[in-house]
Amino acid sequence: MSTNSQPVLLTEVSGGLAVLTLNRPEAMNALSFELRVELCKTLEALAAKPEVRVIILTGAGRAFTAGLDLKELGRGDAKITGAMDGDKVNANVLASMARFRGPIIGAINGAAITGGFEIALACDVLIASTAARFADTHARVGVMPGWGLSQRLSRAVGLARAKEISLTGNFLSAEQAERWGLVNHVVAPEELMPAARAMAQDMMGAIPEFLIAYKGLMDEGYGQDLKTALETEQKMFWATSGTISAEAIEQRRREIQERGRSQT
Repeated sequence: MSTNSQPVLLTEVSGGLAVLTLNRPEAMNALSFELRVELCKTLEALAAKPEVRVIILTGAGRAFTAGLDLKELGRGDAKITGAMDGDKVNANVLASMARFRGPIIGAINGAAITGGFEIALACDVLIASTAARFADTHARVGVMPGWGLSQRLSRAVGLARAKEISLTGNFLSAEQAERWGLVNHVVAPEELMPAARAMAQDMMGAIPEFLIAYKGLMDEGYGQDLKTALETEQKMFWATSGTISAEAIEQRRREIQERGRSQT
């Protein structure tokens, strides 16, 4: 429990969608050991439930998360090391996120700083409130990233922009993050969760097993050179071809056409 006797993580599961809210608003949702363990336990439990197909991850209050709890870090808490490498106690948030095979939508409501920035980058899609801001302060704190920021950020915005963000420690606005391709959409604060839920519903309209397989295919191919990635796609194509009937394909084609007409 947090100091205000409220759960440090709020969980809502309904109709294939899980909404996880980091709930330490008084501490800008700093990732205490307790919060990391609770988040990992919840992610692992959701990964074991095939009926849960999409996760929305957001924060309570004015921050998404300010990253690792610097008060714990300042005390030299031995739990920090274990939390980063998953040793003994499962508190490696990024590893638990990766084990959930469906898409994770980051609804970035406020500041996403350092470790919080790393968690945002580990999401599959980002929707940001106009109040959101991003910063990498590793070089200013004197701690090297351990959750992928040094590699994921450059792949998202390009190497030169990533160096600017990380080596200055300056904050990046939601609008600038959208221009640089870091986030998919920027919306007003009151529209953030409705937009995230609407995207989740669209994703859940996909065939469940293909939702997972397609995400996995894109992730696997992204880490490969183009030739290997195309070969990977071909293997997946042939492995799945012929698994549905012509009648089912025709029915789905009609449904897609109807959906297209409704979106014009």
